[in-house]
Amino acid sequence: MLKITRYSNETSTTLRLEGRVAGPWLAELARSWQRVVESEPNSKVIDLTGVTFIEPEGRRILSRMWREGAEFVATGCLTKCVVEEITRSGRAASSRPGRRGSR
Repeated sequence: MLKITRYSNETSTTLRLEGRVAGPWLAELARSWQRVVESEPNSKVIDLTGVTFIEPEGRRILSRMWREGAEFVATGCLTKCVVEEITRSGRAASSRPGRRGSR
């Protein structure tokens, strides 16, 4: 199961993920991200502190989010390692340069 909670303030929108980034919940994660991209002009944060597992397709979705400008918050060995792998790659040309991948 994956719980996705959206928080917004004047400077950022956060998607807090809790549970498994896997299986049938990946489609909902992709839809939630698309809604944020289409409706929120401010910075976008993906909070992975409550994530317990990320399958390969979940990594691909998170990588796409990174290329499209997401910032990650990660704790724990699993999520920190995944974030490091993802943020080593470049971003899309439209993304803001100089932003860090994890906090």
